[in-house]
Amino acid sequence: MQLEFVPVEDFYFALTLGVRTLEDLEKPGLVEQVRSRLLLECGQPSTVAPGKQNTFNYVFRVQGVDNSPASGLVVSISDWQDRLRLSSDYGWTLDQERKPIRSEKYSQRSLFSQQLRSHLQQWLQLPFS
Repeated sequence: MQLEFVPVEDFYFALTLGVRTLEDLEKPGLVEQVRSRLLLECGQPSTVAPGKQNTFNYVFRVQGVDNSPASGLVVSISDWQDRLRLSSDYGWTLDQERKPIRSEKYSQRSLFSQQLRSHLQQWLQLPFS
């Protein structure tokens, strides 16, 4: 798995309608640790949402993971109400009317989430569990 950061200038073009929450991780201090590491590794977030419930969102294009029939794969790492939120369009595709529908990979979202968490833990050198 390889993550390609999407800067704020390209955010609108990278986001898909199928991005849905994979999981929320609640661990004291995790949000601030991840925010600091991502700021160091990637710079400013893909979007900045100054508020109490959500203050950052880093979006990545994912390489090396099959999300067929969708042509690409997007991951979002954000904070939501003091929890770390991992979201993705893995297991979703868009129909002819551009409405999100579940693909055959939908049942594997939990496995993908575990792989993503493991990848982030190694890359950011932070304990996610």
